[in-house]
Amino acid sequence: MTQGFSTRAIHAGSAPDPVSGSRAQPIHQTTSFVFRDAEHAANLFALQEFGNIYTRLGNPTTGALEARIADLEGGTMGVATASGHAAQLLAFHVLMEPGANIVAARQLYGGSINQLSHAFKKFGWEVKFVDIDDVAGFEAAVDDKTRVIFAESLANPGGLITDMDALGKIASQHGIPFMVDNTMASPYLCRPLEHGANIIVESLTKFIGGHGNSIGGMIVDGGNFDWLAHKARFPTMASPQSYYNDMVFGEAFAALPLGPDGSNVNIAFAIAARAFSLRDLGAALSPMNAFLIMTGCETLPLRMERHCNNALTVAKHLSAHPQVSWVRYAGLEGDAHFSRAKKYLPKGAGAVFTFGLKGGHEAGVKLVEGVKLFSHLANIGDTRSLIIHPASTTHSQLTDAQKTAAGAAPDTVRLSVGIEDAADIIADLDQALAAL
Repeated sequence: MTQGFSTRAIHAGSAPDPVSGSRAQPIHQTTSFVFRDAEHAANLFALQEFGNIYTRLGNPTTGALEARIADLEGGTMGVATASGHAAQLLAFHVLMEPGANIVAARQLYGGSINQLSHAFKKFGWEVKFVDIDDVAGFEAAVDDKTRVIFAESLANPGGLITDMDALGKIASQHGIPFMVDNTMASPYLCRPLEHGANIIVESLTKFIGGHGNSIGGMIVDGGNFDWLAHKARFPTMASPQSYYNDMVFGEAFAALPLGPDGSNVNIAFAIAARAFSLRDLGAALSPMNAFLIMTGCETLPLRMERHCNNALTVAKHLSAHPQVSWVRYAGLEGDAHFSRAKKYLPKGAGAVFTFGLKGGHEAGVKLVEGVKLFSHLANIGDTRSLIIHPASTTHSQLTDAQKTAAGAAPDTVRLSVGIEDAADIIADLDQALAAL
């Protein structure tokens, strides 16, 4: 019998410890693991057997978290990483080679824009940015050097919703995967693998962990891309790898009986991300952070429901405020992405949205300094309400044109609405707005 989301958010990937009987997931705070014998060690290193070698590659605590998030996203296997940025780096590392390009939505988290635009250039990877609403533009941007289409399900900071079905179709037609960052929505609000995505990346730091106490990231393999059919584009996946005895990842791990019912599933991308990228780039998640994130995940459904209810209440209030020139929240009737919210995020349009102040940049700076309940910091997805002025912080490295295109114009303020009483959240904003 298929269990509900709330049940799986608590139980998936974890069971009472068979050694100690511990009901909570134990924290395996160790660097390495003892082999049973020489044959066991050889099999592990050759990927002929699954097990633990070294915590940089895998750990029982992080493994439990990987299984839980993969289950919640509907994927075949997860790979935990040190941060959301690390998840993106490792996922792209499997797909890319010098001279290849990424076609990405222009509306992304500012740090992701910097990562794609600048850091990745040192690897010889290029990026083509396309407006999130320009589906034809995505189609036109794909060429024979494109290796992936990348977008956020719910864009940070603007709260725009990607038409994932449309982009997934384009990716499929061109024989490339569609990678989606699902950080802002979380699997409770949206499951991109059901809308054409092939790979999920997300920052566990945000809503899944939910308490602002640990940093982590996750790659989830959708198991729904045929790597062997596109051998020329993806040599890491579809060609013999000398460092693993000429193993072809896309063949060796394409049909293993690891499904919940014993059915065959494709975990090839996840294995490559772990055995190739995580192994050599080393961005491993610590067991302690994995434990904290798993604990936070148990209340994800409860928190997301409250986050969304509060965000809608606050957005409606700000829409009528005389100091506010606009509010961009897909949960509001009349918003350009309201219909997409109903389609892709039927349980709620998320907790993060932006609004514009009539006083522009100066008013935004004063507002973030005037709040008392809100915390002024560079994070989202906390139980606490958070506020930031993106143009002077998270998106400050961008040009004014890039800021506006990314949804972070000078007059823009971003809220991550917490789970406090909505009346208290509104009162704090009102007193700070009055002070302007």
